[in-house]
Amino acid sequence: MLRDCACAEITEKDIDKQFTMAGWVSKRRDHGGLIFIDLRDRSGILQVVFSPDVAQEFHELAHTIRSEYVLSVKGRISRRPEGTLNPELPTGAVELYAEHLEVLNESEVVPFLIEDGTDASEALKLKYRYLDLRRPEMQRNMMLRHRVSKSARDYLDALGFLEIETPMLNKSTPEGARDYIVPSRTNAGKFFALPQSPQIFKQILMVAGLDRYFQIVRCFRDEDLRADRQPEFTQIDMEMSFVSQEDVIGAIEGLLVRVFKDAKDIDVPVPMPRMTYSEAMERYGSDKPDTRFALELKDMADLARMGEFKVFLGALEGGGRVKGLLGSGMASLSRKDVDDLTAMAQSYGAKGLAWIKVKDGGFDSPIAKFFPDEVLGKMQERLEAKDGDMMFFVADSESVVFDVLGRLRLDFAKKQGLIDESAWNFLWVTDYPLLEWDDDAKRYSAMHHPFTSPGDDDTESLLKGDADPATIKA
Repeated sequence: MLRDCACAEITEKDIDKQFTMAGWVSKRRDHGGLIFIDLRDRSGILQVVFSPDVAQEFHELAHTIRSEYVLSVKGRISRRPEGTLNPELPTGAVELYAEHLEVLNESEVVPFLIEDGTDASEALKLKYRYLDLRRPEMQRNMMLRHRVSKSARDYLDALGFLEIETPMLNKSTPEGARDYIVPSRTNAGKFFALPQSPQIFKQILMVAGLDRYFQIVRCFRDEDLRADRQPEFTQIDMEMSFVSQEDVIGAIEGLLVRVFKDAKDIDVPVPMPRMTYSEAMERYGSDKPDTRFALELKDMADLARMGEFKVFLGALEGGGRVKGLLGSGMASLSRKDVDDLTAMAQSYGAKGLAWIKVKDGGFDSPIAKFFPDEVLGKMQERLEAKDGDMMFFVADSESVVFDVLGRLRLDFAKKQGLIDESAWNFLWVTDYPLLEWDDDAKRYSAMHHPFTSPGDDDTESLLKGDADPATIKA
């Protein structure tokens, strides 16, 4: 055996026992008489000590060792001397005194440090991907994925789900993105499509009577890269027969509770809070709102009608919306900063971005002259603006108003440090519209995806033929 156990598995219970260990050299420190090497594997680090009093031959060999050499070391576990303990490491109370050393492989000088938070470029890390994957944070990611997958499998198996593999080479089907295609060798001029999801296959499985299916499956979508979009990704895919929405919600909540506990030792409270789609859009401008901070959109239509600002009035007359957002402490922004924010809003689809600064007990804005002081005061009250704050407004179609202010809300929160990145705020968003109007096709189409059914309350109206398609909930 080249090793008896992993580096981080050594504990104080192993003191005075002899072990053979193997791994990569993370660091080497020469303290004159003693040479210290941090031996690393995926479990962590164990400090190895080379002393001329223990093994002179291998002490001399240790002088030649450099970072990322691969070693097999045999020796005895000792307690670290008082004052040299490292509480940051699981093995910080012990060390291995080397009695034998074998260099399994040498290493050239590495192009970047094998450590967390390296400043190496993405291109360099991808060129030397095998080195990048040695970094502890990358290995922790891999191990986390493993624990998540195992936990999900165990949980779903206990609920009676069957893990079933579905084909990767498929006929192209209408989904939400472009397919990746694969040419067929046996059928010239024809192509397979890689699956965007196993949707059709899992529905076949339900029709076949297999009742409950899941798969941890690779999916492919030919989309432009965004923060939440990748060409290929892994999803936990599920399907259930003879269930209600509450059954699905219950199964997913249980899955998240189990996975977070097993993988991260985080207790997820249930039942999780719920919010309707319409409430989420009104309050946050998003159907996946970040509720870790309280900044919310406010409707300003009634106050907008009390003024003479034509942009606001024109949007309302055209069936649009006027909503506001607080910029806490942003009254100190320069004109260039405001212009940059306006350009950002325009890039999201807005025609412009109106603003009012609250400063020195008054209001500073090109649009302030269109509103009586009483109305400006009500705007300040509704947005809970204080002296030194800034009020922002977007007037446009409902979809543009929600999208622009929803994005600005996230941008403000990130810049102002409002988000607790360690927090987990789970939320069910319910009662999505089943359909939305497609201006190009001049017809209604599925809003979320075509595999949802109308809510129970809408089914009767649909059957009678008197339902307004825009009001049907999924």
